[in-house]
Amino acid sequence: MTALLGSVGQGGRSWSSCNTGLGPWGDGAARGEQDAATLNDESMRIVRRIIEIGQSREMSPRAWQIAIQAGKTESNLANLTYGDRDSLGIFQMRPSMGWGSVAQVTDVDYQINKFYDVLLDVDGWEDMRPGVAAQRVERSAYPSRYHNWEAMAAHLVSTEGQAGSVSGCEEMPASGVLAGKAITFADDQIGKPYVWGAAGPDSFDCSGLTQKAWEAAGVTIPKYSRSQYEQGGKHVSLSEAQPGDLVFWGSGRDPKAIHHVALYLGDDEILQAPQPGESVERTKLWDGGELLPTVVRPAPDMRSDAQ
Repeated sequence: MTALLGSVGQGGRSWSSCNTGLGPWGDGAARGEQDAATLNDESMRIVRRIIEIGQSREMSPRAWQIAIQAGKTESNLANLTYGDRDSLGIFQMRPSMGWGSVAQVTDVDYQINKFYDVLLDVDGWEDMRPGVAAQRVERSAYPSRYHNWEAMAAHLVSTEGQAGSVSGCEEMPASGVLAGKAITFADDQIGKPYVWGAAGPDSFDCSGLTQKAWEAAGVTIPKYSRSQYEQGGKHVSLSEAQPGDLVFWGSGRDPKAIHHVALYLGDDEILQAPQPGESVERTKLWDGGELLPTVVRPAPDMRSDAQ
């Protein structure tokens, strides 16, 4: 695959503007710039080397972004000589787990190339949210943490990698395609009983159903309804809800008092795991004085939502 090169802003939009729509932080591009400004000189040297090696291997800017997110999460983009158990280096690679010798996993170029080698073996990595792909390489016990640095990594791909814009947006999987996969999964669960705390395969609670539905589409969101509201994707007005969006209910319409979440299907219909004693179902959207005016879109379409 040929790396997408060009000046930042060429074509009107940078890689950052196309790839920071995930997350409820508003202006993702501004947040990415702010986070990147905190990196020290060593971290910036490592970022540039990640991009240089990615370019030399003709890997796409998506690969550079995934590696930057992983490195920031694992080591704050530092070549560490310590870590959990025998974890070392930028990506906290463990010699005992076959990543290489101590000398290799503390050599910057070796680590970056090894990360890319493993990434290329991940089936479908180019269609995954970058943090999900990073997790598939790292196999962490805390998979959702890689998403925290999505905006920062996208900003660095734009500013340090000079990634072209239009093709970057076109590479993003369409929101509707992913939402369709999530809805198909949830439809297949209709009739299964509600069990508090359950996330399949035989029973679900409300947030377990929405989490597993989006997981089936290759998108990782948190487990609990309040966390899904806070960290599950882009905030959008309820009046602009699209199929696959997450709709929420909270006492007094308070996001801090959320107690229920469902998948929006369009035409004022939802798919939900309602409450104990009931089963997964399709039903009409209701208010009851608790429906929040904001929905969450776990996979916004970067080609339109980022404009």
